[in-house]
Amino acid sequence: MTNILDASSFNYSRTRKYSNFEFILTKCVIVYNLILNSGINLANDENLIRDEFLKYLKDFDFKVKNELKHLIFDKEVPETTGRVDIRILPTKDEYVNDSAYYSIECKRLNATNTKGTTGLNAEYVKNGVCRYSTGYYSSYFDCNAMFGFLVESVNIQKDIVNNINLMLNTKLANAQGEIVDAKATQQMQYENFAGGYSYSYVSKHTHSSGNELTLYHLMFDFSKNIR
Repeated sequence: MTNILDASSFNYSRTRKYSNFEFILTKCVIVYNLILNSGINLANDENLIRDEFLKYLKDFDFKVKNELKHLIFDKEVPETTGRVDIRILPTKDEYVNDSAYYSIECKRLNATNTKGTTGLNAEYVKNGVCRYSTGYYSSYFDCNAMFGFLVESVNIQKDIVNNINLMLNTKLANAQGEIVDAKATQQMQYENFAGGYSYSYVSKHTHSSGNELTLYHLMFDFSKNIR
């Protein structure tokens, strides 16, 4: 049996990109549970919460145990027009392209103004999803992910996912003052790609290149850990 992270399966030919990425995201759910079980108090800051994920994803023992030792996880990687929160770079395969990596964008979510264009749901779309659909962030594999960090108690499906879906084909002004559109061809819907985790979703979009873009979404509730 071929190792899931060897050259043939990480697959720069793009024929199995989804299953490989789903494998990695399943391990991110394990990290989420480890963070919760640690009882750590977290600041209401998406970068600091992201850094907690990276502590595990960069830990040698965790990587060996979870078959991630051939991947580099790093943060704030500069791209042409921005800095992506987490980059996932393979180290075992033959060099193909400096852009041949997956990435994850992280956003906080709360219970305030969940339907408004200035709330965090809107931020998730206009300065998150749209950074992928417009090409602000690269998508070499036409496939990336977003993590939603719940920093207040809220109904994830009713108040977060449903309202984000309402904005996926709405024109919004991003942080650069540009009018952007996520150009969704499939709204966020539950898919069991992360070992049965309840808050795992997939949306599909028309990328600015004309390609289909698949985005995976994982919602992580840290409301009881925020100090």
